Amino acid sequence: MDLIPAPSNIEGPYRCGFVMDARTSLTAGPGTERTERWLRSALGAAFGLPLPPAPQATRNRLTLRIDNSLRPEAYRLTVASTVGAEIAGGDAAGVFWGAQTLRQLLGAEAFRQAPLATATAALPDQVIEDSPRFPWRGLLLDVSRHFMPKADVLRYLDLLAAHKLNVFHFHLTDDQGWRVEIKRHPRLTEVGAWRARTKYGHRASELWDERPHGGYYTQDDIREIVAYAAERHITVVPEIDIPGHSQAAIAAYPELGNTDVIDTTSLSVWDNWGVNPNVLAPTDNTLRFYEGVFEELLDLFPSTFVHVGGDECPKDQWKASSAAQARIVELGLKGEDELQSWFIRHFDTWLAERGRRLIGWDEILQGGLAPGAAVSSWRGYAGGIAAAEAGHDVVMCPEQHVYLDHRQHGGPDEPMPIGYVRTLEDVYRFEPVPPALSPEAAAHVLGTQANVWTEVMQDRSRVDYQVFPRLAAFAEVAWSALPAPAERDFADFERRMTVHYKRLDALGVDYRPPGGPLPWQKRPAPKGMKGSIGRPIEGAPPNV
Repeated sequence: MDLIPAPSNIEGPYRCGFVMDARTSLTAGPGTERTERWLRSALGAAFGLPLPPAPQATRNRLTLRIDNSLRPEAYRLTVASTVGAEIAGGDAAGVFWGAQTLRQLLGAEAFRQAPLATATAALPDQVIEDSPRFPWRGLLLDVSRHFMPKADVLRYLDLLAAHKLNVFHFHLTDDQGWRVEIKRHPRLTEVGAWRARTKYGHRASELWDERPHGGYYTQDDIREIVAYAAERHITVVPEIDIPGHSQAAIAAYPELGNTDVIDTTSLSVWDNWGVNPNVLAPTDNTLRFYEGVFEELLDLFPSTFVHVGGDECPKDQWKASSAAQARIVELGLKGEDELQSWFIRHFDTWLAERGRRLIGWDEILQGGLAPGAAVSSWRGYAGGIAAAEAGHDVVMCPEQHVYLDHRQHGGPDEPMPIGYVRTLEDVYRFEPVPPALSPEAAAHVLGTQANVWTEVMQDRSRVDYQVFPRLAAFAEVAWSALPAPAERDFADFERRMTVHYKRLDALGVDYRPPGGPLPWQKRPAPKGMKGSIGRPIEGAPPNV
């Protein structure tokens, strides 16, 4: 079988089979309506099939139903030539994931948006039983550094669904742009969504793209994205980065910054990359401002989790600010690290009072972890281990393993080299649960997430190149119960990928081919370039 992710158990396939044709009906039980709509849209379009509803007694049918004896998100796909095909799921999501497997079984033609003359929707008799290893199987997409239009975001949700990934971490704000409409603070998008120019390459580069760059999603855009994701059983987790990575917000509302240290009215949306020194001031005004932001956000995003960033917050301005130092004394804190913890704890409490949960990058461990907070462990495993051992939920996303902006190969033709070389095989051998964790702590690992930071990815095609095919390997790590990393059968995964590339072709994904970049994907050499415009890091990444 050529399925990705690999299922738990397969019986068959056998010689008899079921051919879906114009007579095939679609019977959807209670709770399976989303999958019913998706199947008519996707398979109906790919094969030109109407898939009309019909009673259960019909033999030539595709049946969807909930089976409460199955685990959440689990499914059982049964194909029998005498009846047709049935997808039973432990819940509505399980039925949907079973439909994704059905689509793969039908061949690459099932991933097209109109039928080919030669396409036949045929399935051999078989039974596939499957369930995910982790409940959190995510992808972060940074739309702040380079904005991605709404249509491209919707496309990425389809790509996540095709790989049985169920969390879309939406990185909406940073120093370089604010991407979500907040009606009570209109300058966040009027000013904060646009920068005058953009650094080309790494921050050490002398090259600039002098075109203005920006964009944002209206609240109706966000509602559409969230609803589109929900139809695909994907949760959208929004991120509003505080108290660092906030220069776009400060450019729009200078009173949010440390006005007794710098002239915040002189700041614009940042046009460079790296860690920015301009952070939020720890004032009541700042707290009230962001409470207003989060109030509007909670109306848009039903996700239990809300990501507040909390990473890479330099403390230099707080050290120099008499107002920040007075706040430290007033609150009885030991220093700037505890001031950041106080900032995060405030929003942890605020969100909890509204039935939500705060999640942040592992720097929120500094100065004491907020009691109800969960941690995205990005600097390695260490932060996640510390948080899990302390009883906090964790999403493992160490940059050394699953930052897909890191380069895929060390060759000179690779586009804009950033970070360590992380090949398809490296990602396939990534293990989200480190052996150092106790069994009790391991239970706090909600799952894993691949992160895509877009400083050097100017458009959708460039994002595709970095994300694929590695996202397919990551999806199998997140879904399937794989053996220890050294024991994983990468040769078999590569064999299955030869089929999966055809599916990606049908979907129009500009992935990195196994033989290296195509001519139009290769790294350009701009005239006047001095030194490297990327940031390659040589050698194997540390396992920290």
